Amino acid sequence: MRKMKWAALAATAAALVSGAAQAQTLKVVMHSDVKIVDPIWTTAYIVRNHGYMIYDTLLAVDDKLAVKPQMLEGWKVSDDKLTYTFTLRDGLKFHDGAPVTAEDCIASIKRWASRDAMGQKLMSFTKGLAVVDDKTFTLTLNEPYGLVIESLGKPSSNVPFIMPKRVAETPGNTQIKEFIGSGPFVFRADLWRPGEKAIYDKFKDYKPRAEPPSALSGGKNVYVDRVEWVNIPDPQTAANALMTGEIDILEQPLIEMLPLIEKDRNIEIKDLNPLGSQYSLRFNVLHKPFDNAKIRQAALYALNQKDFLLAGINDPRYFKECKALFICGTQYATDAGFEDKLNSNFAKSKEILKQEGYDGTPVVLLFATDTNTGRLTPIAKSLLERGGFVVDMQAMDWQTVLARRSRKEPLNAGGWSGFMTSWVSADLLDPIVSAFVGAACDKAAIGWPCDAKIEELRDAFAKTTDPAKRKELATAVQVRESEYPTFAQLGQFNIPMAIRKTVTGNLTSPAPVFWNIKKAQ
Repeated sequence: MRKMKWAALAATAAALVSGAAQAQTLKVVMHSDVKIVDPIWTTAYIVRNHGYMIYDTLLAVDDKLAVKPQMLEGWKVSDDKLTYTFTLRDGLKFHDGAPVTAEDCIASIKRWASRDAMGQKLMSFTKGLAVVDDKTFTLTLNEPYGLVIESLGKPSSNVPFIMPKRVAETPGNTQIKEFIGSGPFVFRADLWRPGEKAIYDKFKDYKPRAEPPSALSGGKNVYVDRVEWVNIPDPQTAANALMTGEIDILEQPLIEMLPLIEKDRNIEIKDLNPLGSQYSLRFNVLHKPFDNAKIRQAALYALNQKDFLLAGINDPRYFKECKALFICGTQYATDAGFEDKLNSNFAKSKEILKQEGYDGTPVVLLFATDTNTGRLTPIAKSLLERGGFVVDMQAMDWQTVLARRSRKEPLNAGGWSGFMTSWVSADLLDPIVSAFVGAACDKAAIGWPCDAKIEELRDAFAKTTDPAKRKELATAVQVRESEYPTFAQLGQFNIPMAIRKTVTGNLTSPAPVFWNIKKAQ
């Protein structure tokens, strides 16, 4: 009897150990902490990444940036090119068990379009969105528009994620308070500890597509039980945690740490976004001194790309000087308008400031101390000062920058003049997708540039389907940007991921994703 009792206890213990072994948690250090969780309210990439965890999209790009159906079974276009009919695939449900309906999709598209430059342009050509039945809806245009599918398949910030109608009816300038999606992971808001960790559990009722995964499209099969984003702001501590196996993935290792990490045989360095990214300094055009386009031009003359690339990357394998707004190596790449700019011509900068009567109003630079890109702000300060500007650099964490940059108040009331950031190249491939190029005044992205000529050129680009005409218009937009700068492009770069070899299945993608990943015991 006693032997039987001990045997039963041993069997129970073995079962518990086996269950614990089967439950897998993938631990990741992302490039930033998660404090904001509304991917429509902000363009911040950490929030976009969070969005891809818990929401799904109607359309998605593959690894060639071709747009594919995702939540959709498919779509049809009328002969006159004015009506698009979209049909949802079977089996879609939200994390609370409710089915995804056409009403949810329409409400989500409208909220996204209220904030996103590409969405705003689409809506300016849209006559209406209408429900046909629970799984079908239409988008009707006032006139043919060449970027309907590309807009709804936009891969990066802001992404047209699908939310429940009740959530999507929240105004775009107000953050949502309920975090229910239909994506492959469930956000554990009850376990969320800003400054410490964010936790995502596998959504067991998610129905993946049958196709193999490719970038953001195809079957989103989840092979781990939980993904935990651990906040370790110190780069050295994060690298040590990866090498000791405390974490599995380091999304953006400090480039200086790579030689050390590369020596570890248990770790692989992988560039999963070969298109890379672009550094930028965003201007706020609402207040002095950057309310004057000529003074923003002076800033372009004072700045240069090499200083930022050397400080931020310092490894020629991973950076490239490039004055093209729409990314070197792509169809719209050109130096037009910027041939004489971004060369740190301090004399020219000072000359313009004198001509424009610059009165020494400080440029208030928001300095994010906890991100690789934010740490480049002192370089911007130094170059602008050498170009004749007075600069007030104010240090804070990135999450504070995200909140502060949405404010339109004057500089003496908590406002700002500029901040350093970066965009993945997939967000910058043409004048419509590039949020910082949009100049629709109050409807424009943070910084709120307002220029009718840029918007006319963007409209013309969106209407035409002729490749030669589009290239001509993209060049015209870039030239106009050199006259009415909305931001400074400060060089292209790549930051590879550092991944323990026990982790496999990472996908090449414009955004880091965590489906298709397997972790060996």
